[in-house]
Amino acid sequence: MRINKWIMSLVMVIFLMSSVMPSISAATLNDMKNEQNELEKKKNDLNSGIKQKTTEITENQSTIEKIIEQITILNNKVNETNHNIERMELEIEKTTTEIEALQISIKELIQKIKERDLVLRERVQIMQVKGGTIDYIDVLLGANSFSDFIDRFSAVSTLMDADRAIMTEQAADQEQLEVEKASVEQKLAEQEENKSSLEEMKKSLESQKNEKDSLVSQLEVEQSKLKTEKSSLEEDYHEAHEMSKEVEQQIVAEQKRLVEVARKAAEEKKRQAAAEQKRKAAAAAKAAASKNSSSGSASSYTPPVSNGTWTRPASGRVSSEFGYRHHPIYGVSKLHAGIDIANSTGTRVVAAGDGVVSTAGFHSTLGNHIVITHSVNGSTYTTVYAHLSSIGVSSGQVVGKGQAIGKIGTTGASTGPHLHFEFYEGYYSSGSGAVNPRRYVPI
Repeated sequence: MRINKWIMSLVMVIFLMSSVMPSISAATLNDMKNEQNELEKKKNDLNSGIKQKTTEITENQSTIEKIIEQITILNNKVNETNHNIERMELEIEKTTTEIEALQISIKELIQKIKERDLVLRERVQIMQVKGGTIDYIDVLLGANSFSDFIDRFSAVSTLMDADRAIMTEQAADQEQLEVEKASVEQKLAEQEENKSSLEEMKKSLESQKNEKDSLVSQLEVEQSKLKTEKSSLEEDYHEAHEMSKEVEQQIVAEQKRLVEVARKAAEEKKRQAAAEQKRKAAAAAKAAASKNSSSGSASSYTPPVSNGTWTRPASGRVSSEFGYRHHPIYGVSKLHAGIDIANSTGTRVVAAGDGVVSTAGFHSTLGNHIVITHSVNGSTYTTVYAHLSSIGVSSGQVVGKGQAIGKIGTTGASTGPHLHFEFYEGYYSSGSGAVNPRRYVPI
């Protein structure tokens, strides 16, 4: 009869717990954390892409600036060449003016030469008619007196000198004409050749400049493309960041909900314990033979878990304490955010306190792990159980202190079978804010 009443009480407790606690999605928090991890990975990938595009934009901009510097140098050379061409054109114009003036002088000289030629021809004709140089002798012999002879001799000398002067001047003018004409023509040819060279140089410089301009245009198109791609990545990153914030808020809200579930579960357990104690007291009052026998019976009772709020999560040897240590895998000094309890694979792991499972799954470092959220006297705590060989609970499940939740293993970043146990005042945040479990749990 006593057993039937106990079964009925248990049924009533289960019914009351199901009516008091809100429905819990077993995968909700896990899914949100998985989504958060995916978003963080996406953000990291996008951030790497943004950095890469920034580097490419910087390098491309540097190339553009270097080419623009080259274009500036080419522009200066083109301007200098244009100046030289203008100077050469002025010189050509000046030389052309000199040639025009020389041509006028040449025309005048040619006219003088023609006139002299006419005089000389007349002289020659006279000499041919008169018998050449004999005319001068006849002139001298026809003198009437010595004085007349002297006068005639002087006149003949003057005429001969004049003829020689005309001929000499004629030859000099002709020679000067040829020299000046050749000099001016050579000068003009040189200037034309220099101008042609300058124009070729200008053409080459402008061709180089056009090539550089074309390259800059291509680079500017590429720069615009890179900036567009970077802007798109930044928009995606912003979107992922906002989604990550939303998921983080959802995770916090879900953790708070689980804390409330854990709080209600703890209250319900206290109520159950009080009811059970009252039932036992009533049963003891009816069946008690004596006060001493009752006391002896109580002292002989050994609870499966520690008294108080918390209990040791597994049996075994503490192989590593909380605090900084030389990491056995990564080979660096870093915070060991929990306590390691070494034992054989398959050793039972229990919940350190009453609470709600917020995470039950695999992590690259923690391996198979469980995260339990606890509510104790209005305060929130979180415990973590890592490197498990198996998991016996699911996300959203209400568990009691000392309830089996998994088994010791060596999954994740582990060098041997052990339980890695972490304790947090508040919510779990991947090692940040962990405290020494010995402050709360009797290990």
